[in-house]
Amino acid sequence: MSRTEFTVMLAFVMALQALGIDAMLPALSDIARELNVADGNDRQLVVGTYLIGMGLGALVFGFLADRFGRKPVVLGGIGTYCLFDFGCIVVNDFNTLLMFRFANGMVASAGSVVANAIVRDRFEGDAMARVVSMIAVVFMIVPVMAPSIGQMILLFAGWRAIFGMMFVMGVLMFLWVLFRLPETLAPKDRQTLDVRRIARNFRLVMTNRDAFGYIFGAMLVFAGLYGYINCAEQLVGEHFGQGQRFAYVFGAMAIFMALSNFVNSRIVERFGARRVSHMALLVFVGTAGLQWLAAAWAPNNFYLFAPLMTVNLALIGFLGANSSSIALQPFRHFAGSASSLQTTVRVGGGAVLGAMIGAAYDGTARPLAMSLFFSSLLGMLLILYSERGKLFRRRKETVPQVED
Repeated sequence: MSRTEFTVMLAFVMALQALGIDAMLPALSDIARELNVADGNDRQLVVGTYLIGMGLGALVFGFLADRFGRKPVVLGGIGTYCLFDFGCIVVNDFNTLLMFRFANGMVASAGSVVANAIVRDRFEGDAMARVVSMIAVVFMIVPVMAPSIGQMILLFAGWRAIFGMMFVMGVLMFLWVLFRLPETLAPKDRQTLDVRRIARNFRLVMTNRDAFGYIFGAMLVFAGLYGYINCAEQLVGEHFGQGQRFAYVFGAMAIFMALSNFVNSRIVERFGARRVSHMALLVFVGTAGLQWLAAAWAPNNFYLFAPLMTVNLALIGFLGANSSSIALQPFRHFAGSASSLQTTVRVGGGAVLGAMIGAAYDGTARPLAMSLFFSSLLGMLLILYSERGKLFRRRKETVPQVED
């Protein structure tokens, strides 16, 4: 299997997860209207429950991948993803829809968790960060295009057709993985589903100082991102009056996330994942502070909000892949389990905090801006803890390996 096909396949496996978020954004008001949702902020739960499900599901699939292999777990996740998409097509009750969305998010997490483990099976260190960034470049096509695709579907059909599109994409990915993806986990590295081993792995991951700050620091940064996603349709579409152009505005901002991931893939092996991510986070804190000032002094100025938000989104392209790669470096011998635990914290914790940020929406950008600033600042302090107070070091590939 060529490096190109390997990268594109894993990117689109992970993209099924993002498709379930971004394609729905233009349809939230239609869903709320058809299913009689009274509170305007409750429409965010269509996204929020999915994100929380992603975080909880991530806790399971890495352990299964370490026991049964990568390929069968990916196939199982994609297959059940399709089933829950079909459930969303036929549902007629908002609470039932939220249940299906939560379950859909849980199984969608199989792709991202196991994809990271597959990459870790073949690469390590800055080389892994480069591959993960290249995957992210392809993956980011989805956030760029998905809102516009959802908007286009709404021109000709109802919101249920968006779930139909997701179902078809899931089937196509199932067939591609079935016939082309090789198993990357060596038989000798397969582990038993031992509760004591799992608990021990959890303790090893959560207490490893080299990884701790990057796991929880990334969680806080992603909380800000998820908070934006939760309230974007209301904030951009309603408060800033971009309703008809929302899908295009959201997609245009996401383009810069894709570009930053591409740039990261080109520079990370030269400068090192730590140096790049540290600089990006420092700039993120500063930009979030400017966003807070803008929200206070010019709360209705979309042309001030949009560039600053775009910079913050672009900086995440230098943070996500690098933080994940750094945090996985000590756990070569149980990468699937470590990826599960880290993704659960980053996505699950970030989703819960993001739902709280979204629920705080008050018709202005102030709650989001404050959250971006304080979450990134605390994330920087956590990374300083992992780095023992010294940023911008480029550590050689001699990070102590934790034995399972």
